[in-house]
Amino acid sequence: MSDAAVRPADLSDAAEIARIQRDTWHAAYADLLGKNALAELDAADLVGTWSETIDHPASQVYVATEGESTVGFCVAGRAPEGEVAAADGSLPADADRTGLIATLLVEPRWGRRGHAGRLLATAAAGLRAAGAARGITWVAQGDHASLAFYRRAGWNPDGTVRTLDTGDRMVREVRLTGTLDFTLA
Repeated sequence: MSDAAVRPADLSDAAEIARIQRDTWHAAYADLLGKNALAELDAADLVGTWSETIDHPASQVYVATEGESTVGFCVAGRAPEGEVAAADGSLPADADRTGLIATLLVEPRWGRRGHAGRLLATAAAGLRAAGAARGITWVAQGDHASLAFYRRAGWNPDGTVRTLDTGDRMVREVRLTGTLDFTLA
């Protein structure tokens, strides 16, 4: 394997992040999301959206690289109240110290090489530095690979679920939570 690394994204990474999202959703999530969601993704100005995300002061965007290739990305930041609240709307005592892993994607052809673990560990370090004590993320109940990845990292479902309408189907997501105090080899 070539040199693998994770670094903060800059605006020059927006096009490659958009490509990775589009390619990964088509390869790994087509059955889960359906044609309408993929068509909307293809029609969207993803490069512009990713430029805004990278430039947003509350977002931490990281890219994983192997050699000269960008192979994955992760978006993290402080968890908004709506993301960390219980189903009844109540907030946990640590709501203001909870970080959100909003997205973590590695292009499937680069999978099983440690990139996701490096992205999560780097994002966790960034969240800790920003004052977060624990993290949350949302994963589709049918995304067994992502669920297994987070479980290996020590993150587990906290009992909160939500349902998203993709235009073709309803996707049930479970919220996972875990420590930010880890390092993945």
